[in-house]
Amino acid sequence: MINKLHYISQGENTKAHIENIQKACQHGAELVQLRLKNISEKKVLKAAEEARDITSHYQTRLIINDHYKIAKKVSADGVHLGKTDTCPKIARKELKSWQIIGGTANTLEDCKTLIEKQVNYIGLGPFRFTSTKDNLSPILGNEGYQSIIEELKTETPVIAIGGITIEDVTELLTTGIHGIAISGEITKDFTKIKAFHTLLNTGSVMEQRYSFKK
Repeated sequence: MINKLHYISQGENTKAHIENIQKACQHGAELVQLRLKNISEKKVLKAAEEARDITSHYQTRLIINDHYKIAKKVSADGVHLGKTDTCPKIARKELKSWQIIGGTANTLEDCKTLIEKQVNYIGLGPFRFTSTKDNLSPILGNEGYQSIIEELKTETPVIAIGGITIEDVTELLTTGIHGIAISGEITKDFTKIKAFHTLLNTGSVMEQRYSFKK
């Protein structure tokens, strides 16, 4: 099962990312993604090891952005691959069968390509403008999501991402998305995690009882 709320780590430096992951876990996050850009692989590995220790303690799922080999090394629950990252099929050959793979999409064609490559979920966005990502793809909005999901007709979970606030969730859910990925809105106020869970109705017994495989 793919969790409906994904917290994407944010911070001015690596230490801040780790501290924010800790706070997210303390406030009930069920899945966090370690997203570090423009730093060495060695530093990403160290941060991933720290994030794995934290998330294991709280029984929170950990996804590593971009680095599938690091995801494998630290026994993360999966990897999220951007449009210019490693092909999901290549990553799948390296990862354990239980480790999940997510992929970034902006268009209907992107989604179809990811489904062909058998990703476990699609991160589709951006919903609106966000400063957390460089070279932003065209904005989708509610109509964009609805159009793509209606055409796609897939069982692969679609996770909306990009500048989403708590006020957006109810209407976004009417488009057929499976869940949402949040960065800034949660980093500003980690107490909102509970409210997001309530809106998404994610507090299921199955997700709470998720056990890690090593």
